[in-house]
Amino acid sequence: MAHQYLNPQNLFQSTQYGFSQLVVCNPGKTIYISGQVAWDADQKIGAADDLGQQTQRALENVERAVVAAGGQRTDIVSLRLYIVGAAIRATAPIRDALLHFFPADQLPTTSWIGVAALANPDFLIEIEAIAVIEA
Repeated sequence: MAHQYLNPQNLFQSTQYGFSQLVVCNPGKTIYISGQVAWDADQKIGAADDLGQQTQRALENVERAVVAAGGQRTDIVSLRLYIVGAAIRATAPIRDALLHFFPADQLPTTSWIGVAALANPDFLIEIEAIAVIEA
């Protein structure tokens, strides 16, 4: 049975922002993914000042990690986004990246957390994830 994505009527409508309120998973293999940033394998970041591009690249790195564990993009059930400084107010590029990356009916749960800084001064966002590969 596939993951069940729930957006109860008595909670605010979150799918327009690129995430679900709840995801129910059956037993399977749970994957915990360290925070991913916009670095490629050679630690090159691309556009250091483009929040949308950094979000997209970080999501692609999350997907690479899930694939390495034997899963796929739709096995990602939860994200924690760490967003630097004033970029936390620039929701459109993040929302657009999430809506582009995930199928509209399989949006993971998501928390957005504003932080003062990340490990590298060029990072605008870091994305931590949980995936469940169902048995």
